[in-house]
Amino acid sequence: MSLRISIELSARDIKHMRDAMRKARLTVRDAEETDILDAARSLLLQIEGRKVPNYVRERIDRLQAMIDIMEDEDWPLTRGERERLLAVLVYFSDPEDIIPDDIPGIGLLDDAIMIELAFRELRHEIEAYQDFCEFRSKYDSGFRLLRDPARRARKLGERRNQLRERIARRREKDPAPVL
Repeated sequence: MSLRISIELSARDIKHMRDAMRKARLTVRDAEETDILDAARSLLLQIEGRKVPNYVRERIDRLQAMIDIMEDEDWPLTRGERERLLAVLVYFSDPEDIIPDDIPGIGLLDDAIMIELAFRELRHEIEAYQDFCEFRSKYDSGFRLLRDPARRARKLGERRNQLRERIARRREKDPAPVL
């Protein structure tokens, strides 16, 4: 048997979450990107072995996608995109955030909410990145014998530019709330 519980966050609640994210963004400016990524990876590994509620697991799994985007040399991010992603990873990696992570059952609830908010904010970028990865995978598997790095770079660049244009069009039509 499962039980569905919906949580409605008021404007005050969202403001509180945004304030926490702003603090995380300030931390990003003072921290090394590699340290943030390492801390997030480490915490992901720790959580992998723990029993956590599904609502948390579903959102935490999205963190790996965020890390992948950050580390993909074929998909350069804007400074703003990098800062937003790093801020989520900083917040996630802080065990003493709004709800301390060691409280059984709910300790990662605030992390899950923050991940969901960030994922919604960056949904156009994440969807475009996923499309890019699919294109790259098909391109690489279809042209293994032709191994022309210049052609590959050109084709990936063309696809990346198309997807960046799509992001801009979608953002114009459906702007995401900024955390």
